[in-house]
Amino acid sequence: MKNRINMIVRKGKVTGIILFYLFAFLPLTAQTAKQVLDKTAAVVSAKSGTQASFSIKGDQMSASGTIAIKGRKFHATTPQATIWFDGKTQWTYLKKNEEVNVANPSEAELAAINPYSFIYMYKNGYAYTLKKKGNNYEIHLTAKDKKRGIQEMYLLVNQKTSVPSQIRMRQKKGWTTISISQFKQANLSDGIFRFNSKDFPNAEVIDLR
Repeated sequence: MKNRINMIVRKGKVTGIILFYLFAFLPLTAQTAKQVLDKTAAVVSAKSGTQASFSIKGDQMSASGTIAIKGRKFHATTPQATIWFDGKTQWTYLKKNEEVNVANPSEAELAAINPYSFIYMYKNGYAYTLKKKGNNYEIHLTAKDKKRGIQEMYLLVNQKTSVPSQIRMRQKKGWTTISISQFKQANLSDGIFRFNSKDFPNAEVIDLR
């Protein structure tokens, strides 16, 4: 009887060790991915605003500049253009032509300009998984609806700060990569997210809405 009890105890210990290793190396769940995305969204969408530098590389396009964000609003500046978005209307000032295009952009168009648009996109219509990659989390988002402008996205987020450093998204024309650096919180006024014609008296305004 004693030997039988010892055998059961030994088997229990072995089973416990096996279960420990099984759970230790299981992939992180979709719920964990959502928690990381929620925390990242909270950091990026600080009420006072945030700022960062960025570079974009995609199909026949390349640009770099700075961006300021407050909620859904953003203001981006590159050597070629300046963009204002107040949450609904977008103004794009093209320096070479001295013209301003006014539009109500689509989700995909916003994502190609604003690297932080994912903080609203992931909450509706996307499935996601997560894995560790060095000191970062890599989150893979896939659209549930084949008609979505962005079908697939990879997001690289620092494990400690929850600040994103890279976003790769797949659109109809192929993959676009956005790298982010010098992220910081800032105190931004709402006025910087709307185009002011007085600052560009010689610009031709073209309404594309």
